[in-house]
Amino acid sequence: MEKLVLDWMEQALADFKTAQDMLKTKNYYAAVTYSQQSAEKSLKAVYILLQGKLPPKIHDLVELTRLVNSPSPVVAESEKLSGTYLSSRYPGSAPQIPARYYTKEKALSHLHEAEVIIRWSEKQIK
Repeated sequence: MEKLVLDWMEQALADFKTAQDMLKTKNYYAAVTYSQQSAEKSLKAVYILLQGKLPPKIHDLVELTRLVNSPSPVVAESEKLSGTYLSSRYPGSAPQIPARYYTKEKALSHLHEAEVIIRWSEKQIK
């Protein structure tokens, strides 16, 4: 199980780097997508560590924080980031298509939310 936990965390960190890279290239919606994915995978790594089994196939970060007993600051960040799972991907789930809706400011904010979740997850794993 330890290898699986580390694999999920490594992928979470790779997704976070991709989010940062997308920010630099002004692909803000993609930065948000990868921010959400990095947070989700880091929480799932913690779930695997605690439960000894694969996590449920869900994308709700708030539910994942509940399943791993995250502290309230992590839950608060997950509440902000969780809704981006759909809105950063699909037309019709935000006021505009994702490519127009997400700005640099929104992407930076969501990147910060993901970072808080990832840093907490890393502490649980180490």
